[in-house]
Amino acid sequence: MNINCLGAIALSQKIKNQEITAIEVIRQFINNIEQQNPTLNCFTTILRSQAIEQAKQLDYKIIKGEEIGILTGVPFAVKNLFDIEGVITLAGSKINQENAPATQDATAIKKLKAAGAILVGALNMDEYAYGFVTENSHYGATPNPHDLTRISGGSSGGSAAAVAAHLIPFSLGSDTNGSVRVPAALCGVFGLKPTYGRLSRSGTILFSNSLDHIGGLTRSVRDMAAIFDVLQGEDKNDPVCTSLSPQLCFDKLNQDISSLKIAVAGNYFQEGAETEALEAVETVAKVLNTDSIITIPEAHRARAAAYIITACEGSNFHLKNLRSRPQDFDPATRDRFLAGAFIPNTWYLQAQRFRRWYRDQVKEVFQNVDVIIAPTTPCVATTLGQEKMIINGEEILIRPNLGRFTQPLSFIGLPVLSFPILRSNKLPLGVQLIAAPYQELKILQVAAFLEEKLRKL
Repeated sequence: MNINCLGAIALSQKIKNQEITAIEVIRQFINNIEQQNPTLNCFTTILRSQAIEQAKQLDYKIIKGEEIGILTGVPFAVKNLFDIEGVITLAGSKINQENAPATQDATAIKKLKAAGAILVGALNMDEYAYGFVTENSHYGATPNPHDLTRISGGSSGGSAAAVAAHLIPFSLGSDTNGSVRVPAALCGVFGLKPTYGRLSRSGTILFSNSLDHIGGLTRSVRDMAAIFDVLQGEDKNDPVCTSLSPQLCFDKLNQDISSLKIAVAGNYFQEGAETEALEAVETVAKVLNTDSIITIPEAHRARAAAYIITACEGSNFHLKNLRSRPQDFDPATRDRFLAGAFIPNTWYLQAQRFRRWYRDQVKEVFQNVDVIIAPTTPCVATTLGQEKMIINGEEILIRPNLGRFTQPLSFIGLPVLSFPILRSNKLPLGVQLIAAPYQELKILQVAAFLEEKLRKL
């Protein structure tokens, strides 16, 4: 049985029905990972023995008729900034190799394991999550499964590429300014960045405390909803993880969305992009039968303020090592951290003040609309090693500009799903579905509707 193309829920159901055992599933997936990883370079750690042992225990529970979870037997992997018991948490860095192994799993991993999922490894990323390309000077680049000469995006590039290549049904990444959504779009998978504080970050290495989220990457909306349901819940070990009651989405995906007000983000979100990225948004708008256009005010300033906060908080966290051992950083990361260290405190405070104002302005926008759609990236995946690209006749740097449409949204913690646009004989693109805080259900319902209507362009 070829199971590598099955989604998480479909695979779990086969294991529960005893059509296949969990240990057969894990062995097949890990064999495939070990064969493909030398080319795809998604995994930095493969947990063969631990995964097989967990699979044995699950098969025993199934035979005994014990209660099992919604993700029983499903293999998954996490960006290597999540703590994995017994494994050193690299966060894409050389410096962290000197740390002791983690003494326990991150909260998100514990919850997924409690639901029956089986962790099979850790995934490549940009160093300390500061990048959009996953071209890591220590651990190598993770190429795009659709074209091995191109980037997978970042900083959760290994997470997106592993799902796109069918090495695992789902993965976890982190998103500060677009690090789940950008690689999801470039690799053609779903990428969810929930509301800030919705999911626990406990047991992860943070990049920017006031901006960091964790999120999932999948090949279906149904899988995404199931994972989101499992991951919700208060965590006293993460002070920003709210006590809001979980909003379970899995059983509500197919509800009618005709009452939802949907609009296209105009102005800033229709500028600075290749035509095909804007055409993807138009296609989604047509399927959703909307020609309404709204303006998210001062999005360009929101992006600038997000950059200041990111650079300041990130560089402050690594200041000691920047002073004592700058040569041990990835050069691309080091130079941006050093630049951030010289940003005046007054700029940081002003950026945070602007953030509060901007949050209030966007809150007003959502008084008149439920879901907003916008491009995820300004273009398809660029070539590995490429530093600049031309958009609308202007030459711009790739690394900072791949997140031009994602950054103004994570800046105020909005829930966003990057919906994959898979095109025959062309590279994938993504379209963002954006909602007000804590309205993940709305964007998942819209995504489920789109998934049914847009199998392939």
